[in-house]
Amino acid sequence: MIAATIRELAQHRGPGKTLCPSEVARALAPDDWRALMPEVRRTADALAAAGEIVVMQKGKAVSACTARGAIRIGLKAP
Repeated sequence: MIAATIRELAQHRGPGKTLCPSEVARALAPDDWRALMPEVRRTADALAAAGEIVVMQKGKAVSACTARGAIRIGLKAP
């Protein structure tokens, strides 16, 4: 469910645009979204490793699991 939501939100946002992992968590659990954040990051990391998305921090690709602070999720550039 998390992977599908990441894909859907990234596609909706479109190429060249990014989203915050918290947007994914809030879409899935509006009242308890913070509890989902570690799993959202792990799933984003797996999707990035598979080449489906990119995880960025300050304009550079990073691991969603090891990056400290805010990250952004976006579509992989064609």
